[in-house]
Amino acid sequence: MKFIRTIIWFIYFWIYLLMMTPSLKKVDRLEQEGKIEEHDALASEHVTKWARSLLRLAGAKVTIKGEEHLPEGAAVYMANHQGNFDVPIVLGYLEKPKAMMSKIEVKKLPLIRSWMRHIHCIFVDRKNVRQSMNSLNDAADLVKKGYSVCIFPEGTRSKGGPIGEFKSGGFRIATKTGAPIVPVRIEGSYKLMEANGNWIKPAEVTVTILPPVEVQGLSKEEMAELPERVRSIIAQVR
Repeated sequence: MKFIRTIIWFIYFWIYLLMMTPSLKKVDRLEQEGKIEEHDALASEHVTKWARSLLRLAGAKVTIKGEEHLPEGAAVYMANHQGNFDVPIVLGYLEKPKAMMSKIEVKKLPLIRSWMRHIHCIFVDRKNVRQSMNSLNDAADLVKKGYSVCIFPEGTRSKGGPIGEFKSGGFRIATKTGAPIVPVRIEGSYKLMEANGNWIKPAEVTVTILPPVEVQGLSKEEMAELPERVRSIIAQVR
């Protein structure tokens, strides 16, 4: 059953993207016409529907807790990273953030890269220090424009193991812009794929949105402690 579900899921993944081609052209046109609000709303709507449909087909039962902690304005969302399904979970079920920091390899994927560009995702080449710094600056500029950004500061999937060390780079976006950091705990997403030898299997996933961490007014020492502080907040969720 896992084999069949996985094959069907990947076929559906690409067929759905192909079927969205007319919508992609409409989003392109809105961008060219400078209709930013309409462009953002339509791109977000289609990506959210696509992400949720992928999770439904995988058999994911997603429970969201703490939505009252979502801030009104732009924020930097920091989530732990358990598995490949974390991306559609964030895109499909977190109401506010849609822009994401993504590894540059994803930019090679047709159609996906187009939709990611339209939801303002930023691609990072971790092997290129200068490009990585430019990406962080681009993310900060995005936040200043009122867009929220979501980052997985572990940099790699824990696959159900202990939450790893949080890299400090993404935290500079918050300290540079003054935007709050919203810690997010994702629990159970690795059971959808990674725990099954990368075959897809139904699982329950809980996403807990925690109270924002304000960064304005922090000392240099407090800013340096932010990665471990946020990691500890997320790790303590049970």
